Amino acid sequence: MIRVTILGTAGASPTKQRNLTSVALAYDGDVVLFDCGEGTQMQILKYGVNSSRIRAIFISHAHGDHVIGLAGLVRTLALNGRKEPLKVFAPRGSEGVVRNLIEFDKAALTYPIEIKGVQKGLIYEGKDFTVSAFKLDHTISSYGYVFKINNKRRFMGDKAKRLGIYGEMFSILQKRGSIRLGKRTIRLTDVTTISLGKKVVYASDTRPTSSTANAARGADMLIHESTYADAESGLARDRGHSTAYEAAMIAKKAKAKKLELIHFSARYKSASGLETEARKVFPNSVAAKDGDVIDL
Repeated sequence: MIRVTILGTAGASPTKQRNLTSVALAYDGDVVLFDCGEGTQMQILKYGVNSSRIRAIFISHAHGDHVIGLAGLVRTLALNGRKEPLKVFAPRGSEGVVRNLIEFDKAALTYPIEIKGVQKGLIYEGKDFTVSAFKLDHTISSYGYVFKINNKRRFMGDKAKRLGIYGEMFSILQKRGSIRLGKRTIRLTDVTTISLGKKVVYASDTRPTSSTANAARGADMLIHESTYADAESGLARDRGHSTAYEAAMIAKKAKAKKLELIHFSARYKSASGLETEARKVFPNSVAAKDGDVIDL
């Protein structure tokens, strides 16, 4: 099971109800973060995310509302005695911003931090999942991320039993791809099926792009910024952001299963209007709230 915890939904500046942008994803004992706005470590405590399990942090771009929270988080992890390495990913060319946040006061860190410059493609492999990056369209270099659980081949027990497959034959089939039983050849594909891994896609900050739609094809969840309502579409275009309507169009084009809207302008006390606009295009749209937990 994937557990997604929305840590912050504010864009540019926080409000009383919204922290700056960050999303935690937990799977099989590992936690990864997407963006790390100011106050993220407080949200981690508030909403019960296990910070000791954070393996990697994926920064979309080097604007302050998406990255400043790193400074406090990495120091708290050290104070808590962390020894395990941490990987931090950010668009290539912005590694210096990350390094300055980590090193500015020469804090005594107890663990190694590896800073990786991001380009398009596969960038991280976990125990049973991968994270890939794709290009976004913002005012500075920005990347979205695809978290994908590996596909799994599963044996169809009843069918295998009917065909006389048992015991060590399963491992032989997996290694060789086929096995001979009398005059019959049983192939691995005869007694197995492919279980497709779940996919979560994160895109903030960005204009609506075909690269996002392609990355989110068939996604179980697309988390997409929707800074503005459609009435401010000109402002969204000028500032490199998306409206709720535009985010919904991307989800529809991608045939995603669910759209989580985030990164709301502080001008909206409630994001319900943004949710309404998105649902006219893509019915399974939700305006995320800080602390929302979604299990997939």
